[in-house]
Amino acid sequence: MLGRFLELEGFEVELASNGKQALERLSAGVHPCVILLDLMMPVMDGWQFRREQVRDRELAEIPVIVVSAAGRERIAEIDANAYLTKPVDLEQLLERVSQYCSA
Repeated sequence: MLGRFLELEGFEVELASNGKQALERLSAGVHPCVILLDLMMPVMDGWQFRREQVRDRELAEIPVIVVSAAGRERIAEIDANAYLTKPVDLEQLLERVSQYCSA
């Protein structure tokens, strides 16, 4: 849903179902201006994704915005550029994404 909203706002969006799929796409050359990261995903969760992302020099440079319903303490465990809690305020999402990307 957030991806569709961002597309309607003029952003180009790449989706991944889980952290493993996201890492595969990033390793294949997809280089987004920002990553919206849900923590609760199958196969590879957001915490594991972030650990793997920061191990790779090129991928570590991509800013991360955590979008999660996990408690603030759990969200704060991840070193991210920004944090949004679900349900997401769409204006706040646009503001955060616009800090890193242009539509």
